[in-house]
Amino acid sequence: MSSNISLITKYFPNLSEVQIEQFSALQSLYEEWNAQINVISRKDLENLYERHVLHSLAIAKVNDFTAGSKVLDVGTGGGFPGIPLSILYPEVSFHLVDSIGKKIKVVNAVSEHLGLKNITAAHGRAEDVSGKFDFVVSRAVAKLPVFMTWIQGKFEKRFLNPKPNGVLFLKGGDLRQEIKEVNTTVDEYELSAHFEEEFFQTKKVLYIRFV
Repeated sequence: MSSNISLITKYFPNLSEVQIEQFSALQSLYEEWNAQINVISRKDLENLYERHVLHSLAIAKVNDFTAGSKVLDVGTGGGFPGIPLSILYPEVSFHLVDSIGKKIKVVNAVSEHLGLKNITAAHGRAEDVSGKFDFVVSRAVAKLPVFMTWIQGKFEKRFLNPKPNGVLFLKGGDLRQEIKEVNTTVDEYELSAHFEEEFFQTKKVLYIRFV
């Protein structure tokens, strides 16, 4: 088992062999695609499992998605957090959206290579997505007040999960002003409480309830 995968199994020890194989394949897949389409910076590609894969999976430390849930990933880029979460939760449906078409091309290629049956992906804006979801996830794609305007009316009324339906937003740094501008309760979860690596010291998951 490579040291990269050991970083994932360290915090998620109950992965199946299939999941370990899927996570293991990510490095070579993203290296291959990044040579064609620049979706990840070179420095971050060297730290893919810490800065992209494990960071994406931090959402699972805040909400353990229930089978049958539907999740929208807004501004997914090359597939984060949606692809790592879809590997972790094969019984959950993920719809990944990005406004840059070439990034969705990468998402589709990686998903197909890994045999992920629980992902759909679309080139477009979050505002134009039809359907209802239990959760919206994202990684710092916009300032929080702007992001919230994109996802109005996107939530199921029922809820299946430990937390009521809402937003799980990966963000870092000083967020006081952004949170102040959002006229609702925002719960902050420090990732340093879950991961010991220095990268996570200033990183958070923000949870905003919508139901």
